[in-house]
Amino acid sequence: MFLLLDAYPLPLRSGLGSRQRSPWLGVEEVVGMGSKKLRRVGLSQELCDRLNRFQVVTCQDFLCLSPLELMKMTGLSYRGVHELVYVVSRACAPQMQTAYGMKTQRSTALLPAFLSTTLSALDEALRGGVACGSLTEITGPPGCGKTQFCIMMSVLATLPTNMGGLEGAVVYIDTESAFSAERLVEIAESRFPRYFNDEEKLLLTSSKVHLYRELNCDEVLQRIESLEEEIISKGVKLVIIDSVASVVRKEFDTQLEGNMRERNKFLAREAASLKYLAEEFSIPAQDPELVLSVV
Repeated sequence: MFLLLDAYPLPLRSGLGSRQRSPWLGVEEVVGMGSKKLRRVGLSQELCDRLNRFQVVTCQDFLCLSPLELMKMTGLSYRGVHELVYVVSRACAPQMQTAYGMKTQRSTALLPAFLSTTLSALDEALRGGVACGSLTEITGPPGCGKTQFCIMMSVLATLPTNMGGLEGAVVYIDTESAFSAERLVEIAESRFPRYFNDEEKLLLTSSKVHLYRELNCDEVLQRIESLEEEIISKGVKLVIIDSVASVVRKEFDTQLEGNMRERNKFLAREAASLKYLAEEFSIPAQDPELVLSVV
């Protein structure tokens, strides 16, 4: 028997995220999937409400508690708590899949595989456009048009499916105060003048783009990890972060001892959370100038 390990020193390019030890022996929590809400893993509403009073909302919150803490919060016996841990662990742990099963699942999915950029040369290079269910990194020097491209993709995601869009909402996390609603309207009118020929359609499109201004790493990470319910309730089909690089540069001076490690921990956790959302809901996620590549 042969055992092959991918020994890349930092889990940056895989997008799988870092792992964090749980107090439960043998349980490892994958950070991205750990952001799944407890109400989505089969726990009763009464139990979720009881845990919520202690600010235990996600699988990660739950699995980082000791058996005694969970017994006090839930009122369950030790055995009952162990059964709950099994349910939650199963719900957030990555399931084994065969290569054939993954191929079959993708080929039979009714959701689009790509969101076209409407730029023929770029779509050809990307084999169809921005891939759904994955992360796309957009890089380039300052002023080359990364933000303009993301604003254009926001418009495209809101378009009807018969026009190549996703007919959904967009979450746009702006860390540099670079987003312009006026520019979004200009792009919509100039790229699709026949469709956006009245104020009502422009209003509908602009109301589907949900903007959040998060100015530091903690705010960005908290926003990403709280998106799950919003994606479901608002029908979000595209998540954009513009950009992680700016907050990372401000907060982590890599010349200082320990900062490189903390920066990499943050980036791995951010990438894992985005990857989980993209795969769970089959949405494209874009991040201009992300320091690590998780394409």
